[in-house]
Formats: sequence, C-alpha cells, structure tokens
Amino acid sequence: MAGPARAPLSGAARATAAAEVPSAASGYAWRLPPGFPRPPVPADNPMSAAKVELGRHLFFDRRLSVTGEYSCASCHRPELAFTDGRATAVGATGESHPRNTMSLANAAYAVRLTWADPDLARLEEQMLTPLLGDSPVELGLGGREEELLGRLRREPRYRRLFAEAFPGATDPFTVDNLTRAVASFERTLVSGSSPYDRYLFFDEPLPAAARRGMRLFFSPRLGCSGCHGGLLLSGPFTWQGGPPAAPVFHNTALYDLDGRGAYPARDPGLSARTGSPADVGRFRAPGLRNVALTAPYMHDGSVAGLEEAIAHYAAGGRAPAGPLKSERLGGFEISSAEIADLVRFLHSLTDPLLLQDPRFSDPWRQSRSGDETPAAPR
Repeated sequence: MAGPARAPLSGAARATAAAEVPSAASGYAWRLPPGFPRPPVPADNPMSAAKVELGRHLFFDRRLSVTGEYSCASCHRPELAFTDGRATAVGATGESHPRNTMSLANAAYAVRLTWADPDLARLEEQMLTPLLGDSPVELGLGGREEELLGRLRREPRYRRLFAEAFPGATDPFTVDNLTRAVASFERTLVSGSSPYDRYLFFDEPLPAAARRGMRLFFSPRLGCSGCHGGLLLSGPFTWQGGPPAAPVFHNTALYDLDGRGAYPARDPGLSARTGSPADVGRFRAPGLRNVALTAPYMHDGSVAGLEEAIAHYAAGGRAPAGPLKSERLGGFEISSAEIADLVRFLHSLTDPLLLQDPRFSDPWRQSRSGDETPAAPR
C-alpha cells in the first residue's frame, strides 16, 4: 500500500460491501469488511459455524488452564483489541513471559505468527504453545491433556458443541479438535471497520487532524508505511487464493548492549530460531489496526505510548548506531503539532465493531454470575 488512495463505494457496493461471503469450500458465510478478501483456511480444518461457536466457548473458558483462573481471553481481551495491556504477558501460574502480547485481530491473514518465528504459519499449531508449553508456562496444561478433556466432557454444553462441530467423530473430544475450533474462532477476528476504513470506502468524514496525520504516515519523509503498509498496516499478508508471501522481520534498534548490536539474552529475536547473528533483534512488525488500544509497544513492551513510539522512530531507534538495525530506520524530523496529528490518525484505526461484536464476546459471562459457572479444575 503506497498511500491512502480514496476508494469510496457506489450505493450498490455500500449495500453489499460487508455482506456475508460464502466459502465454496465449506459453506461458511464470512462477514468481512469492504476491501478484505477471504482469509486462507487450511484444507484439514474447513470453517463451519458450529466449529467457530465451539472455539468461542473454548477461547473464553478458564478450564483451559492449570489453575482454572486463566483462559485465552485473559491475555487476549476483546476490549483491548485482543491484547492484555501489560508490558509482557503473565501466565496462569504467575510466570512472566518475555514478550508483549500481540493482538489476534486479523491474525488470520498473518504470513507468520508470533513475534519472531519464521516457520509458524498455522493458528492450529500456535494454539499448542500457550496450551501445553512450559517455557514459560502460559495455560500450563502440558502433560495434563486427558485431565483437560475430562473437564470438557463433564460440561453439558460441550457435549452438544463438540458433536455439532465434529459430526461423525467417534469421540470428538480431542486436543486436535480443540485447537481446530479455537483456530477457527480466531480466524473470524477480522478488523476493518475503523473511521479510517469508513473514510476510504464509504467517504465518511475524517477529522482534519487525522487526515493530516494520515498524509504524514504514508509520506516518504516519515516512511511509516514502509514497514506498516498493506491491508493490515503490517507489511506482507496472505489471503485465500493469493500469491505466496514471505515473512519480513525488522531490527528497530531498541538495544545495542555491546556495540555489536546485542539484545538482551532473554529474547534476542529471530536469531533464537535461525541461529544467525545477523538476525539478532529482528522481529515481525505488528499490524497497526487498533494500535491506540494495544499499548505498551514493541516485542518487550518497553515503549509506553504512541508519542514515545513516534519519538523512537524519529530518533532512528533507541540505539541509533546499532550495526544490525533496519536500513529503514534513518530517523526523521517531526514537530510537536505533526506528532499530535499522527497520533490522531493512529486513533482513527480503532475499530469499534471489533470491540462490540457479540460474535466475539464471552459466552460464559452470564453463567459466571449464575448457576452454570464453568467448573474449576478437579
């Protein structure tokens, strides 16, 4: 995306832009914002409404943790665009994670998942890490899979939901089916109904300050869109039937501990996976949709707010002489008035429909205040 070209829709297009788009593969009806193609769906996990609804229940269920106090939504809160507001995540047992929680909004389109894994491309596989991983502990159920499945079998609601999501299965209660359902729900978390989108696609007004900030964002002088471009304002993305896309990772000069570009040993970035010294400090650029809700920023949550983030890039990074930093980080001059305009534009990327959509809400909320509270582990 080279710039914010206006693309207002005709009256007929406006009526159908966000209509349901049936998937030929599964019959699932996507409800996508204008301009958004259908996300890619793996052949071994076709979408279905029943599977998505099961995934929504599982996503918000605290029984998916060793303590019975945490769920996926504990670190991916809908009101914070599916982040948690912390510098770095904290697991069910209180163990600190080295990384900031990424938003799950539009994760369906990500070329690669998490901050710095060049191989992780499937939401089904990603779910196994928080569920079963122990370094660090997130949900903490590694080695306790049968205990987890037993908890779920005892819930009457799940006996119906698993059977509907996986019809014909002799025993639908499996970890594989659990991850398939959660991944299906996560694929529906599509965000593209912000004031910025309504300005582009529906010709709705955008405040003058936000328009000025938009021009700055896409300008060569600031170069923000060099890393945060495309549909998701994140760089490369993928969609059903689209061409292959390679992941891109960036070193944003947060650290240079030894004059040779070293990052803290707790998280050296992409190099932990590739073993290459050139990959130290390289991380994926997160999408900027809903960015005003997802502070603090960077892979380690070390940048508190939007103004601080802009100052970081204006200075060419916190370690501007670092030898491994991205060539895109040349720094730039920016006035306080321009910072204010840029912040206004970034706020215009907040999607209220994502935050309020009942399809993405906690289905257990009423139960927790009544007689059907999800049971703690036993």
